Amino acid sequence: MEPKKKRPTFSASWREMRALAYEHRRRLALGLVLLLVSRLAGFVLPATSKLLIDDVIGQRKIELLWPLALAGLGATCVQAATGFALSQILGVAAQRAINDMRKSVQAHVLRLPVSNFDSTQTGVLIARIMNDAEGVRNLVGTGLVQFVGGLVSAALGMLVLLYLNWKLTLAIMGLLLVFGGAMTWAFKVLRPLFRERGKLTADITGRLNQSLGGVRVVKAYAAEANEERVFRADVERLFDNVRRAVTGVSATNAVSVAIVGLVGALLTVFGGKSILAGQMTLGDFLMYLVFIGLVVGPVIEIASIGTQITEAFAGLDRIREIRQVPMENAGDELREACPDVRGDIAFEHVHFAYEPDKPVLSDINFHAPAGSTTALVGSSGSGKSTLVGLVMAFHRPQQGRVTLDGRDLASLRLTDYRRHLGVVLQDNFLFDGTIADNIAFARPGAAREEVEAAAKLAHCDEFVARFEKGMDTVVGERGIKLSGGQRQRVAIARALLARPKILILDEATSSLDSESEALIQDGLATLRRSCTTFVIAHRLSTIRTADQILVVEQGRIVERGTHSQLYKAGGRYRELHDRQYRFEAERFVNPGEELGAEGARPGPKGPAGV
Repeated sequence: MEPKKKRPTFSASWREMRALAYEHRRRLALGLVLLLVSRLAGFVLPATSKLLIDDVIGQRKIELLWPLALAGLGATCVQAATGFALSQILGVAAQRAINDMRKSVQAHVLRLPVSNFDSTQTGVLIARIMNDAEGVRNLVGTGLVQFVGGLVSAALGMLVLLYLNWKLTLAIMGLLLVFGGAMTWAFKVLRPLFRERGKLTADITGRLNQSLGGVRVVKAYAAEANEERVFRADVERLFDNVRRAVTGVSATNAVSVAIVGLVGALLTVFGGKSILAGQMTLGDFLMYLVFIGLVVGPVIEIASIGTQITEAFAGLDRIREIRQVPMENAGDELREACPDVRGDIAFEHVHFAYEPDKPVLSDINFHAPAGSTTALVGSSGSGKSTLVGLVMAFHRPQQGRVTLDGRDLASLRLTDYRRHLGVVLQDNFLFDGTIADNIAFARPGAAREEVEAAAKLAHCDEFVARFEKGMDTVVGERGIKLSGGQRQRVAIARALLARPKILILDEATSSLDSESEALIQDGLATLRRSCTTFVIAHRLSTIRTADQILVVEQGRIVERGTHSQLYKAGGRYRELHDRQYRFEAERFVNPGEELGAEGARPGPKGPAGV
């Protein structure tokens, strides 16, 4: 049962922002210093304007002209240099932070329990890793520094304005405080919209990923119109969110413009009166005008940066949600290491359910000695795949325990244990790389000769030889350039290269023709002699040599024994066997030919035995 999601709090986001800022504190501190130097240099030009008007022009002090010009030029050069350094330093810091965040989130996501991937679209997880991390640039890049620098420079500018005309400055400060309150309220309203937008974008990405990944199914069922309809509805919801967010941002901009207008009106009235009353010189007024720009400009800029930071906080909220899901190997360092295993597996009174009060496995007891082969048969949905999932430690039993060499599997380091696994599934996944890369995935450090030997043992060489680039042929996304049987052989070669102590075969030869199956069964038989094997098989002819066969129905083991024992018992296994054999006989056996008591006399094209 998923834990109830808590509403993200400002304090949690503030803690994360502080943690990010502390991690990149050196670059941020240097950036803040550079920004303050740039802003202080920006005060030089408006300060010289007073001297230019009152002293150079008013009092004819021509000797001040060149010093003032050089001072303005020097300050401008300082601003240019610090601006360039600032963008370089903070730009790199922002990209580094995004890079680190993506790596951190991807590492966490890969270590989530399998159940999380069963309930979450791939596109959603991709959006968490790639898109939500982007907002970090506004926290450790120029955004946060400009936000702080804007406040500091506005405060310094305000002191100068108070010195020039404290009454007018207090009136303007009142307007700016009203503006600040309005911005705080706006950011509080906008943040949920940005958070919702991230979720909608992730959902759309997930659905689009499915549609494009399953385009052959879409086209086969002429379902393009349905996919268009679903996508159109999702995009409309996203548009509605963006529309509301744009309205909010536009409103803040409108308030900003109104504040500027009100400040201008105050300057016109009170500034004009002060000059006429002799309280301010023309130079004072010009200096005041320029400093007002230096104060109001950063304040208005803060509104824009604040919107970006609010969006960044929303991204952090979504990243926090995924990080709060416990990793399956949490606490692995406290568990027992298992560098070497024999492969002795036992289930002791195991009960398992994906949802409360809906048992999938009940009181499962059996022993699979090291080097033995255990076959699982039964109706679809009987619990065979779940049982194998427990062997692979994809799930943990709610009651009972699964042991490896007499030790509780839950007490062993998950990473250590899985290094001893080899898996061949019915729908084998291949990466968009070469055939050699996909085989070597099991052991990245394996020599090329070992990879080719595994490929030969799995009879990959039969089709690899037909490709111009041989083992270096790129298989395409999910191995689409290979046939189902070819993909399965590559997967078998991958398992062979892993040299596992525990081998999982889930309909490992289901995509092969009878001739190819017979050849590969020889390779698998060689591998099975050195490891403990679990086989899920619907084609019962492939498990006759299994050391034990477990018949699973409705989450319970209803029969167990060898092929001969179970067939003679005349129970559920006999029923499944005869039903399948009659079906295969109708397809392959010549009409009128009789079968032996145990199907021991199949026709010339009967199913291959093991």
